[in-house]
Amino acid sequence: MTTLNRQELTSLTGRTVYDSSGDKIGKLGELWTDENSGQPTWVTVHTGLFGMNETFLPVEGLRSSGDDVTTPHTKEQVKDAPNFDPSSGHIDRDEETRLYRHYGLTGGGTDTVGERSATTGRAATGRTGRTDTDLTDTDLTSADRTSAGHRAAVGHDTSGPNTDDAMTRSEERLKVGTEEREAGRARLRKYVVTSTEQVEVPVSREEVRVEREPITDANRGAALDGPAISEEEHEVTLHEERPVVETEAVPVERVRLSKERVTGNETVSGEVREERIDTDVQGDARGRRPGV
Repeated sequence: MTTLNRQELTSLTGRTVYDSSGDKIGKLGELWTDENSGQPTWVTVHTGLFGMNETFLPVEGLRSSGDDVTTPHTKEQVKDAPNFDPSSGHIDRDEETRLYRHYGLTGGGTDTVGERSATTGRAATGRTGRTDTDLTDTDLTSADRTSAGHRAAVGHDTSGPNTDDAMTRSEERLKVGTEEREAGRARLRKYVVTSTEQVEVPVSREEVRVEREPITDANRGAALDGPAISEEEHEVTLHEERPVVETEAVPVERVRLSKERVTGNETVSGEVREERIDTDVQGDARGRRPGV
């Protein structure tokens, strides 16, 4: 596990960052550097539903291990960090002081730190003092404006720069997607169950029956055969049937698992912000209809 340098940090956009307990925080976004020193100081993390929230996380303490990036700060601490708009391209001194205080770090607000700029899509200007591009209309004379090709602006953004004669109204929209996750598992398991079956089987047996017949002319010869008085035995073997039970394995059916995809609808919700523009009219600045 090694400390991340600037080159490594720049290449980690889109990687997932975890806290020290292994809880997933979100995906890394832009790297922010100090305009004065050029050193990486903050990185943004996309959190919340579908990664729509962007929170600042200190570069200090970030570590990489394989494909994972970890931070010593907890998931709840990152989630509750002061929220600033990264699209402004800078973090002022008061905002940075709040971030340092939230994460329990030293720095920010003690020196003139200037602005922060994101490395993605913009380069640090290294500006420590005011240059000609910092001059406002009140600093330039009429001749200066003409020579510099400066066009007087009629609007002023509360964040600092002058604007043209129109406002841009923006709104947030939900970006909804899907992700594949394991919902469960199914398996086939074969086992043996023993039960008792009763079957009626017909059986037969031999029984002894004594038959007596009188002496007649037909059997007299057989009756007088042998001594007149004697002792004699006759034996008969009896037979019977008995049930014989045996089993045989007979294939009955084939069973297998298969998957089918079922599509349904789920309702998701999320908070979106929308800019609205109000008109504040002062004095007799009302519009007049033509011909009035």
